Amino acid sequence: MATFGRIDVLVNNAGHGLISALEEVSDVDIHRFFETNFFGALRLIQTVLPVMRQQGRGHIVNMSSTAGLVGFAGSRLYCGAKFALEGTSEALAKEVESLGVKVTLIEPGAFRTDFNGRSLATAKQSIDAYAPMINASLQWFKQMDGKQPGNPQAAAQAIIQALESPDPPMRLALGTDAMSLIQEKLEWLKRDLDTWQQVTVSTDYTDRCSNLQC
Repeated sequence: MATFGRIDVLVNNAGHGLISALEEVSDVDIHRFFETNFFGALRLIQTVLPVMRQQGRGHIVNMSSTAGLVGFAGSRLYCGAKFALEGTSEALAKEVESLGVKVTLIEPGAFRTDFNGRSLATAKQSIDAYAPMINASLQWFKQMDGKQPGNPQAAAQAIIQALESPDPPMRLALGTDAMSLIQEKLEWLKRDLDTWQQVTVSTDYTDRCSNLQC
């Protein structure tokens, strides 16, 4: 504000991963993890919103993940933080739309960054029952490190293209792997909705019994 007199874009990009089973992490680990991956983003949004609201314009970009839409074994804290960011961002977009402020979620797949290296931690304790699943996850991350299909420079250009669009997306998936995983999730949701439709609609009051006295 001191240099330019305005804030056009906020990009919440800070984050790190944690591979563990839920039983293996302490409350301290959980709170520390969410401080960076979720609450930090909320605080920055709260900081810039008064400026953007007064300007009548601005764009908030929250770096989510395919893990914000798809749950992965061994990464439930990361998924939980990103799912929380997804829901908060979607609701926020509706809150600030009339103020001229836009919100976009970025949902990358695997990109060639340091995420699989220095940004990935493991729990201090280990439970034998979960070891096969945790070891498989860690092996995948290590094997993919430096070989991820996503190009960070191309991702940056894609985000800029979305920001400069007159009709920017609420969600922008990045990478062929992200596209595939999200499509699978959508098919899964539709399959469950279709299969359980009768049970779903059976929980409504009927016209004949529409009050608590029935």
